[in-house]
Amino acid sequence: MASLRDLRRRIRATENMQQITKAMKAVSAAKMRRAQEAVTLARPYSKRIKNVLGGVAVASGGVRHPLLEVREPKKTAFVVLTADRGLCGGFNSNIIRRTTQEVQGVKTEFTLLAVGRKGRDFFRRRGFEIAKEYIGIGDDAQYAAARDITSYVIDKYSAEEYDEVYLIYSQFINVLVQKPIKVKILPAEPPTEEGAAGKEKETQKVPYIFEPSAEAVLAELLPKYIENAIYQGLLETKAGFYSAQMTAMENATQNASEMIDNLTLTMNRARQAQITKEISEIVGGAAALE
Repeated sequence: MASLRDLRRRIRATENMQQITKAMKAVSAAKMRRAQEAVTLARPYSKRIKNVLGGVAVASGGVRHPLLEVREPKKTAFVVLTADRGLCGGFNSNIIRRTTQEVQGVKTEFTLLAVGRKGRDFFRRRGFEIAKEYIGIGDDAQYAAARDITSYVIDKYSAEEYDEVYLIYSQFINVLVQKPIKVKILPAEPPTEEGAAGKEKETQKVPYIFEPSAEAVLAELLPKYIENAIYQGLLETKAGFYSAQMTAMENATQNASEMIDNLTLTMNRARQAQITKEISEIVGGAAALE
């Protein structure tokens, strides 16, 4: 059994750790609320731009555009969004696991675009080809970051270096649930008229007058559509990370509390055993003197 001094030292260390996890939980909760609000505000725009692009694609009468061109897949790129930091339970591991499953199912060559330090480090250690990496944008997801990523993948796709581009990130569902998903961003696949519903479907039936031309309108809309998809992924990943970190720190705080209780009980038993031993020695010594 550990000595009383060791037990007291472990209790103090656990209490210090508990204070840290409480503070991290409070910080994560504050950041999570802001990130969740950003996701909620961005979703209507994301949905609307998809519907508008779908309507334009249908009304344009099958106008061709390089970003809509479907080629025989020879090389596939995966844009993987993870966090830069850990202490968030299985959040990063779930995204990495989903990415690993996807690349194992690809029958062509593939490369990775790692957004986030955790994903970059994991795949680099295992020898995966990483064509581009973006570090340090997870905590402060700006639209400029999505624009940079979009510009890179569009250039590579237009040069026919990539034939397909997929986005893998963790979709924020609620504080306790984040679901890794895969979204195809190139070649762009605008929602079809049959995919819309209600008023959106009626809107797509309205004839469009294109100025200056349908090609010019699509050339402007398609990059924004891809930028928005990547930006939405960054926001969802950010909200999911802080939610997972808050939950992990809450569990760590509870575990520390249970550990303190167990160590305190063990210390009390050890102290009681020591007192009993000392009393027995005193009684034994007194009996020997009689």
